Amino acid sequence: MLPISRRTQSLGTEHAFVVLAEVNKLTDEGRSIISFAIGQPDFVTPGHIMDAAKTAMDAGHTGYTASAGIPELRSAVAEYLASTRGIKVAAKDVTVANGAKPFIQYAILATTDYGEGHEILYPTPGFPIYESQIAASGAVGVPLPLLERESYSFDLNFLQDRLSPRSRLLILNSPHNPTGRTLLKEELEKIAEIVAPYPDLWIFSDEIYSQMVHDGEFVSIASIQGMTERTIIVDGASKSYAMTGWRLGYAANSTLAPYFSTWITNTDSCAGSITQWAGVESLTGPQDEHRRMMKSFTERRNLIVEGLNQLEGVRALKPGGAFYVWPNVSELCRMTGAENAEDLRRRWLYEAGVAVLADRQFGTPPAGEGHHIRFSYATSEDNIREGLERIRHWIVQAKS
Repeated sequence: MLPISRRTQSLGTEHAFVVLAEVNKLTDEGRSIISFAIGQPDFVTPGHIMDAAKTAMDAGHTGYTASAGIPELRSAVAEYLASTRGIKVAAKDVTVANGAKPFIQYAILATTDYGEGHEILYPTPGFPIYESQIAASGAVGVPLPLLERESYSFDLNFLQDRLSPRSRLLILNSPHNPTGRTLLKEELEKIAEIVAPYPDLWIFSDEIYSQMVHDGEFVSIASIQGMTERTIIVDGASKSYAMTGWRLGYAANSTLAPYFSTWITNTDSCAGSITQWAGVESLTGPQDEHRRMMKSFTERRNLIVEGLNQLEGVRALKPGGAFYVWPNVSELCRMTGAENAEDLRRRWLYEAGVAVLADRQFGTPPAGEGHHIRFSYATSEDNIREGLERIRHWIVQAKS
């Protein structure tokens, strides 16, 4: 057999898509599955955004664009980020890509060198692509545990202890996947104080759920004094405007923008031109549908958290943002003989017809944290009620 590189063989994945394949297979076999597995809004992209895409096609905007993106979108993103983060952002500071995810790779490659022992601090549990891309790039990953007893906030003493002259990138994600935790301004100010003595450390602020804060207001670490220049702001249209399949993300940093553009030239050439014109409309057009979707997600959050806490052996904190809840199922595992959250996940899928994700699919669970499951409540209230009822029935059967 011809050789495959160790980098490729060890590359991680996003398990939501693995479970989605399982769900699709069972559905094709005629099984009824209620899925809380995939982080994808169940809404259709608002009509005025789709109309903008059609208009772009009719106008002949079907070719390459500049690697950094069309001027109209870069300007719209700059205005959006400036107004929502309270900072100055110029259009030249903005880079557009096929989704927000590519900027994880671009940022790591732009701030670390292979074989130099450069370190990247990242949250765990966390979006699995962080860890996967850190390993693929040859950087050294330094996990930062988010603990339930701290309401999934950073242990600031732990963060301070893990920083060193080798630290090159700190990844923040707020609102957070999978816990739904939203970092408050006072927490971000403390993080800014801790990183201040490390001039070589960049901040990667994954803000893809910035428009999905249920309580209070979103705050970016880029808005904290002294943090704008060293922060890579990453956001996109996928979650806020139900545009996951359109693939549109954007990043802002005055120093790194031209380097990100070069990386895009080397990989995708540019984001899809039609998608970019749709993106302009998403940011500059009517926001009524967006607000309606966000209101619905808050109502769903309240429904699922209340329902989970009524299940025997389940304990769920109320998430501040995104559309995920991260209940502790340690007691339920003990009661039903499930070995761990992954065992519970599989049993729910095949025995109860409910699809979720397990904690180990978001990194190695921190010691002493027990077992957790991720529910995405980006599904209808009827599905939430039905899914919880199926789990309730399963618990009764599993205990008997």
